[in-house]
Amino acid sequence: MSGTGDTAEEAVGVPQRAQGLLFGDELPDLDTTTGYRGPTACRAAGITYRQLDYWARTGLVEPTIRPASGSGTQRLYSFRDILVLKVVKRLLDTGVSLQQIRTAVGHLRERGVEDLAQITLMSDGASVYECTSADEVIDLVQGGQGVFGIAVGRVWREVEGTLASLPTERAGDDLPTSSEDELAQRRRARNAG
Repeated sequence: MSGTGDTAEEAVGVPQRAQGLLFGDELPDLDTTTGYRGPTACRAAGITYRQLDYWARTGLVEPTIRPASGSGTQRLYSFRDILVLKVVKRLLDTGVSLQQIRTAVGHLRERGVEDLAQITLMSDGASVYECTSADEVIDLVQGGQGVFGIAVGRVWREVEGTLASLPTERAGDDLPTSSEDELAQRRRARNAG
């Protein structure tokens, strides 16, 4: 989302009537026990599995519901994780360096979910700025520093819409009850039946 207009609303690519989506719009409570497997997270965030795996291994965006704990385990990403993945993807697409994104994500991790919905990230392509009010957006744009913006509340709604039709999983649903992995359980069931 980018723009070169003179107003903050144009700069973040949102018409003035949608300002409520940028600041102050209430968002729903999240279920912290339901998550999404890697392929679903990739689809919702618009990234490749290779990016997802790299970002998890390097600590940029790690799954918070169920991290990888060895070969064959399925990572389980929360809604918030997918929201951050999509924000990272948008920042990369606009040319922000991975180093700057790591700094921004570190800052976002310190905030609660409620705070994320109130943030508009602005960037000039080199640095990322956090704005929590319409006045801050206007000040940044008038100062000539902001080139594009990402309204996190709006991204939240996009991710929410995408995930509505994708499969979810509870944190303990597919964990083996014994030392067998999922494949071994399927083989045993097939041979028994």
